[in-house]
Formats: sequence, C-alpha cells, structure tokens
Amino acid sequence: MSYKRVFVIVMDSVGTGAAHDAAKFDDVGSDTLGHVGEYYKGALKLPNLGKLGISNLRDKPIEGVPVADPAIGDYGKMEEISAGKDSMDGHWEMMGLPVMKPLSTFPNGFPQEIVDKLEKFSGRKVIVNKPYSGTEVIHDYGERQMETGELILYTSGDSVMQIAAHEDVIPVEELYKICEYARTLVNGPEYTVGRIIARPYVGPDKDHFTRTANRHDFSLKPIGKTDMDRLREAGYEVIGVGKINDIFSGEGIDKGYHNESNMDGMDHVDEVMKQDFTGFCFTNLVDFDAMYGHRRNPKGFGQALMDFDKRLGNVLDQMKPDDLLMVTADHGNDPGFKGTDHTRENVPLLVYSPSMNKPNQSLGLRKTFSDLGATILENFNVKPVKGTSFYKEISND
Repeated sequence: MSYKRVFVIVMDSVGTGAAHDAAKFDDVGSDTLGHVGEYYKGALKLPNLGKLGISNLRDKPIEGVPVADPAIGDYGKMEEISAGKDSMDGHWEMMGLPVMKPLSTFPNGFPQEIVDKLEKFSGRKVIVNKPYSGTEVIHDYGERQMETGELILYTSGDSVMQIAAHEDVIPVEELYKICEYARTLVNGPEYTVGRIIARPYVGPDKDHFTRTANRHDFSLKPIGKTDMDRLREAGYEVIGVGKINDIFSGEGIDKGYHNESNMDGMDHVDEVMKQDFTGFCFTNLVDFDAMYGHRRNPKGFGQALMDFDKRLGNVLDQMKPDDLLMVTADHGNDPGFKGTDHTRENVPLLVYSPSMNKPNQSLGLRKTFSDLGATILENFNVKPVKGTSFYKEISND
C-alpha cells in the first residue's frame, strides 16, 4: 500500500471536450472547460487545478490557465463506456460497474399508467409530465402548484423522473414519500429509471422561486458489486460526501455527509481530512451541474470553478505524505453548448500525492472510468474486476 487514505473529488459535469462517441448523443463540439475559459477571455484563474495539470491534459489549454511546467502531479483524461451520460452512469463506472444497457428515457413524458399510480398514491393531481428545465418549470407552473397542491412531474434527456413541489404546500417529508413510491414503479423490467429526484422549492412567486438544498435523489440500487463494496469487504473504510450516498443508494458506504453546496461539501472534505482512517473518501460537488451547467450559465460555472480552486488549495496544504488525491468529473454539462442537458465528454484525471516519485507524467486517455476504481483497489491490495489500474505509474514504491 502506497497510500493510506485516497480522496476522490468529482467536479460534477466538468467535462474536457467531446468524447469519441459524442455524435451518438448529438454532442459534437461540446467542451465544458474550453467554453468556460473562452467566456472569461483569460480571466478564469485556476492556479491549483492548473499546477495539477488541468491544461496539460488538453490538446488546447484552457484560456487563462497556462500549462504547468512541470505539473506537481500526474494528469490525463478518461472516456466513458456506459450507455448513458448522467451522474449515476459516471459514478457507477468509476467504481467498476459500467451501465451497458441504456436506461429508460421519456422524451414524450411518462406513461399514463405511472401517472395514474402516482396520483392514486399521493392523492394529488400530476401536471406537466414532459421534458423541462428545472428552473423554468417552477417559474411556469410553481404558482399554480402553490394554489392547487398538484405535483409538478418532469424529466430531461437523462433517465430521470423529477417531482417538484413548494415546501410550504407539500412538506419535504411528504414529497420524499411520494418519490420513494415512484422509485418502486420504475425498477424494471418494463421501465428502468436511473434516478427519482425530489425537487422542493421555496419563494413567494414565479420571479422569486428557488430550489432548496432539500433535493434528494432516489437512485436505482447498484445492479452488481462495486469497488466500494470490495473495499469494505477487505476491511477498509468508505466515506461518501455529497450525492455519493444517493447515487449508490447507501450501498458500500460506511459514513455519508449531505452537502448543502459545493463549499459545504469542501467543509466536509476538510473534516474528513482531519480523521484518522484507512480507506477511501468519495466526494461529489454538484453545484457546477445543477446551478450552472443545466442553466447554461458560463459565468456562474467559471466562478464556481474558481471558488473550488481556492478550497482545493486548502486540501493540497493538508495532505499527508501517504494521502492520494484524484480530481475528476462524471460527464460534461457545457454551459456554452446548445440545449440544457448533460454533454458526452471526456473527463479530467488529476492525480497528486506529496510523496509521488514521478510527478508530471501523462496518464493518457483512459479507456474507461473504471480505471480509477481499479487503481484504488490495487493500492489496497484488492483485485480489480473492471478497468486497468494506473497504480504503478503513480505509486511511491
């Protein structure tokens, strides 16, 4: 074992250019990091991500983020083999469980039989039932929902069912119970949906509605064993920060922390770094995706990257010689691209430890996200099932 503690931070949706199969998803030309850099015209300052090599791994450096010469860690990219491009697919694949069969999507809304069952269970009428932007749907239907107590049901290009309701009209716990029931309706075999998302919001009127941190994802349970399960079975601790607990339905996790925001998530990372444990801390920071990517807001996206970069500096300063940090993403969500959905992109792979013997190496283009999990397993002397480990390249042996 080179590293006693392994920390992986997933910058949710921070892609680094269209994947080889982007045409299948109508995502040719997408480049989350590239387009955010272009928007800022050189004013995007990411000194810590920069010195880790985030521009080194790209064919064209991010505008405003020079290539590090040398980088303090190793760097590369990962491409996805899973059938979809949402958070569940990306995180499961990182943990050795790629999703090879496409999950159900609903470009024309959910079948009437599902709507009928939701209405019967909840005692509330269902409205909308079609693909919609999450912020736009509460702007357009939120006031009606407040008056009638109906459920706002909508989806996106991903395998997801979202149910929105005002917290003063439908208490959060009631909304959760409705979503838990909805989860039972789409676990297969006819319809298999990746995530049911409770989307509570607050505010007095359509011009002031905001979605709250009481969002909760009810994900499909992993359809097989993950690398987190394998680590726990081998006696190592697994800690989930942010959406991780939701994405894996609590499976393979010893301790979980709920995030209110990216900065709250980084507070939790700081807290975990003070703990003495042997194992793996898996963190998801969702604001890039939920607040800025889907809303096609490059300005906010770039500011969130700069805010994260400052907190990343604290992490680097706190690291012990036998700590390993990997920073990556689960998909793209290019705020400079068309539409409002995720984008099929390769993702950054930044790897650092104070004790690395061979920094400033390119890890190349990894052929599956599962290489990340395989590397963690090899560090802890657990045999990988999926992926090709790059442990030997980054070890301090």
